[in-house]
Amino acid sequence: MLFEISQILERSIDLRDEMDAVLNAVSRNTGMERGTLTLLNRQTEELFIESAHGLTAKQRDRGRYRPGEGVTGRVVQTGRPMVIPRISDEPTFLDRTKAREKLRKEQISFLCVPIKVGTETIGAFSVDRLFADSVELDEDIRLLSIIASMVAQAVRIRQEAIEERQRLLEENARLKNELKDRFRPANIIGRSGAMQEVFDLMAQVADSDTTVLIRGESGVGKELVAGAIHYNSPRAQSPFVKVNCAALPESVIESELFGHEKGAFTGAHMQRQGRFELAHGGTIFLDEIGDLSPMMQIRMLRVLQEREFERVGGIKTIKVNVRVVAATNRDLEQLMNDGSFRQDLYYRLNVFPIHIPPLRERRADILELANHFVEKASKATHKHVRRISTPAIDMLTRYHWPGNVRELENCIERAVLLSTDEVLHGHHLPPTLQTAEASGTVMKGTLDARLDELEREMLVEALKTSRGNMAKASSALGITERVMGLRVKKHEINPRQFRTPRMV
Repeated sequence: MLFEISQILERSIDLRDEMDAVLNAVSRNTGMERGTLTLLNRQTEELFIESAHGLTAKQRDRGRYRPGEGVTGRVVQTGRPMVIPRISDEPTFLDRTKAREKLRKEQISFLCVPIKVGTETIGAFSVDRLFADSVELDEDIRLLSIIASMVAQAVRIRQEAIEERQRLLEENARLKNELKDRFRPANIIGRSGAMQEVFDLMAQVADSDTTVLIRGESGVGKELVAGAIHYNSPRAQSPFVKVNCAALPESVIESELFGHEKGAFTGAHMQRQGRFELAHGGTIFLDEIGDLSPMMQIRMLRVLQEREFERVGGIKTIKVNVRVVAATNRDLEQLMNDGSFRQDLYYRLNVFPIHIPPLRERRADILELANHFVEKASKATHKHVRRISTPAIDMLTRYHWPGNVRELENCIERAVLLSTDEVLHGHHLPPTLQTAEASGTVMKGTLDARLDELEREMLVEALKTSRGNMAKASSALGITERVMGLRVKKHEINPRQFRTPRMV
C-alpha cells in the first residue's frame, strides 16, 4: 500500500489531482470506512476538506473547522495525533459533516494525525474505522503517520515547485525588463530615445528566426544592426554572411548568391558554393535589397518561401537553414508602385521591420559617437587627442549630417589627423561644417543693404550676359525694361561698359 501511495504521489505535483486515489488505496488495504484530508487556509485561518472518501459533496462542504475546534482542529493546533476509540464517548467530536448521524457511534473509531511540513502543521489526515477490541489502534496511528508524512512531502514538493515556478516567472519578467532597458549591442552607440526603440525591437527579434528588414538612410549603421541581431541570437556561433546586392554586377549576382556547377558558363572551371550555402545554420545579410533585378527578385522569393534553390547550371535542389536579414535605403513602397519591386517579395521581407533613424533625429548621440570615433581614429593614427573643443562640439551638433554616422566618422578621422595640440578644434572640421562665427565670415550690414548688394550683382550679371542689351537683360530677370532702367539708374550702373566694341 505504501509503495502504491508513493507511486500515486509522484505522478503529479498538484496534490489535488492524486489525493482521492491515495484515500482509495488506504480504504482498500485497511478497511477504512471514511477518510479525509483536511488542509489549513492561512488567509482565512479555516480548515477545509481538500479530499475525502465516503463523504458526499454536501458533507464535504460542511466539514469546516477553526484550529482548536473539534478533534481535527485540536490535532492541527497541537501538532499531535489523536485516537478516539468510540466517537460516542468523546464530547469534543463535533461531526460537522453529519456523515455519522444514522450510524451507531459507539461502533466507530476515529483516528487523526497531523500533516507537517517541517515544524509547521498544514492540515490533518483522519479516518473512520469500525471499533474492535482486537484491533491495535496505535498500529493504525503509526501507519497513518507514515502516510501523512508522505503527503506532507508531496505538499512540500508542490509548494517548492510553485515557488520555483513563480521565481522563474519573476526572474523572466525582470530579465525582460532589463533587456528592454539595457539591451545595447557593444558595436552600436546610442542612448537617445530613438535608438532605444531600435534596441527594444532588436531584443524582441534576436532570439527568433524571423526575417528582418532594416530600413534607413545610407550611413545610419544598418549592417551593424544586422550583425548585432545575429550575434545576440542562438545562431551566434554559426556564419554571418554579408552580401551587397548593389555592388554585384547583374551577370554574377546569381552565381554569388546560389553558387554554380562546373561548366555552367564560361570560366566555371569548378563547382562553387553560393553565399546562401555558406550561411547554412547562420544568418545571411542582404544589403541594398531594393537594387535586385526583377529576375533575381523571383529567385529570391522562392528562397525566402521554401529555403531551397538550385545552383546555376545544376538540377539538384539544395535546402538551407538560414536566417535572412535584409536592408535598404530605398523607398520600397514607391518602387512597388513603379512596378520595379515585387509586392510578394516585399511582404516576405517586411515580416519584422526595423527603422534606424537618421543622425539628425538623434542629436543626443552625436557627442558620444564623436568621442568614440576620436578614440578609434587616435589609435589608428597613433595620435593622442584628449578632447573636443566646445566650438567644435557646437558645430557637430548643429550640422544636419546628410551622410549620417558614416559622414561623422569621416569628419572626425580628418580632424584627428589635423590636430596638433591634443584637442580637436572647430577649424579642423571640414568647411561644410564651418559656421560663420567659427570661420570669421559673419555677415555685416542691414537686410536692406544686403538686398541692394544682391540686386546690383544680379543686374550686372544680366547685363554682362546680354552684352549691355537692356531688353535682353530685363527679359532674363523677368522684369520690364522700364523697371530695368529704374534699377540700373538706382545703382548707377552704365550698361554701355558691357557692350562689345565694334571691329574696325
